[in-house]
Amino acid sequence: MNDILPDEAVLWERFEDLIRSWLASYGYRNLRTPLLEHTALFRRAIGEATDIVEKEMYSFVDELNGEHLTLRPEGTAAAVRAVVQHSMLYNGPQRLWYMGPMFRHERPQKGRYRQFHQVGVEALGFAGPDIDAELLLMCARLWDDLGLQHIRLQLNSLGSSEERAKHREALVAYLKSRESELDEDSRRRLHTNPLRVLDSKNPAMQTLIAEAPKLLDYLGAESMAHFEGVQRVLKDAGIEYEINPRLVRGLDYYNLTVFEWVTDRLGAQGTVCAGGRYDGLIAEIGGKPAPAAGFAMGIERLLALLCESGENAADWLQPTPQDVYIVHQGEQAGRLAFTVAEALRSLGFTVTQHCGGGSFKSQMKKADGSGAHIAVVIGDDEAAAHEVSVKPLREERGQWRVSVEQLPEAITDLLYGEQGE
Repeated sequence: MNDILPDEAVLWERFEDLIRSWLASYGYRNLRTPLLEHTALFRRAIGEATDIVEKEMYSFVDELNGEHLTLRPEGTAAAVRAVVQHSMLYNGPQRLWYMGPMFRHERPQKGRYRQFHQVGVEALGFAGPDIDAELLLMCARLWDDLGLQHIRLQLNSLGSSEERAKHREALVAYLKSRESELDEDSRRRLHTNPLRVLDSKNPAMQTLIAEAPKLLDYLGAESMAHFEGVQRVLKDAGIEYEINPRLVRGLDYYNLTVFEWVTDRLGAQGTVCAGGRYDGLIAEIGGKPAPAAGFAMGIERLLALLCESGENAADWLQPTPQDVYIVHQGEQAGRLAFTVAEALRSLGFTVTQHCGGGSFKSQMKKADGSGAHIAVVIGDDEAAAHEVSVKPLREERGQWRVSVEQLPEAITDLLYGEQGE
C-alpha cells in the first residue's frame, strides 16, 4: 500500500474531476458503499474458485460480534448488494458509478498495489446489447478525453449458462486429454474453474490454450445476435476491436459480453479497464432477477499510462497556481491580511496567506516561488490607510496601491487580461 503525496495528488484530483464530468455526461449517478462487507457476499458473487476469493481477500472475524468481514476486493458485488438492499430497481433501470479504494493481497508491482483504486460503472436493469455498446463507447471517449493512445479493445461473449456448460464439458475433456502438459496452477483449475485455464499467462501453455475448444463455437442464435448487436454499434462508431476467444475474465458472475481494454505500455499489467454483462448476479445476491452490465478501471494503471504516453502528461502534473499570495508585516497589517484574504476567498479567488513572519524580501521570494499570479502586500502604513499594494508576479510591472474595496476589481483586471490601474 502506498501514499499519494501532494505533487502526485494534483494528477489524481484532475483525473477525478474529469471522471465526474464524463460520467455525468452519460447520465450515471454516484453510489458510495462501505469499504467492509460480509465475506459471504464476495464468496457468493465472485466465486469460491477464483484467485480473488482463494488467495487475495483481506478477511477477518470481528471480535465484537463474530461477523466474518472482508475489505472489498472489487466494487460490483457491493454495488449490487446496495441496489438489492434498497430496492433501487423498483423505480426502473439504474445507471450508477463509484470510485474508491479496493484491497487485494497481491505481489506489488508497477500499476498494482494491495490497496488500489477503481472507477466502476454499473448499468442495472438493461437487457439489450445497446447498453453493452454504450459502456464501450464511454470508455473510448474517456481515452480520447485523457489523450491516451495505445489502448486496444478485446471482446468476447461467454454466452448463456447452458452454453457455457456445454463448452465446459468439451473443455474439460480436452484438458484432461493433455493434462500432462498443464502447469500446476492449471491442473488445480481444471477441477475447480476450467475456464480460468484459458486465462493463463504461462508462455509454455499458449499453444495448448490456442488449440482448446472455443466458447464462441457453442453459442446459440440468441447469444450470437446479442454479440453481433454490440459489434454493430462499435463498427458504426468507428471503434476498432479484436475478438479474443480466450477472454474469460476472472470473476464467475459474467455472461454474454465480456471485454478488456489493454495496453502494451505497462509491462505485465496490461489491462487498464475490464467488464461485461452479469445478468445472474442480482438474483444470486438475493434480488429479483434482472439484467446488468458494467466495468471497472484501475486508476493507478491509467495514471501510469497517462504519465507514460499521454499527449498532455506534463500539463496534468502542473499544480494549479493560486490567484493571490498575501505578504504582510506588522501587527495591524497581519490583522488586515486575514480580513482581505477571507473577503477575496468569498468572491471566488484562491488565496495563500503568508504565515510565520519574516522580512518583506523573504516573503516576496516565497510568493514568487508559490506560482501565484499576484502578490498583495500589506504593511502597517497600508493598513492605517485601509489600503494594500498590488504586485503582478508573472509580468514585468511595478506595484501600486489601491483601497481594500478596489482590490477585487484590480485582481480581476490582472487575472483576466484587463489593464490594472
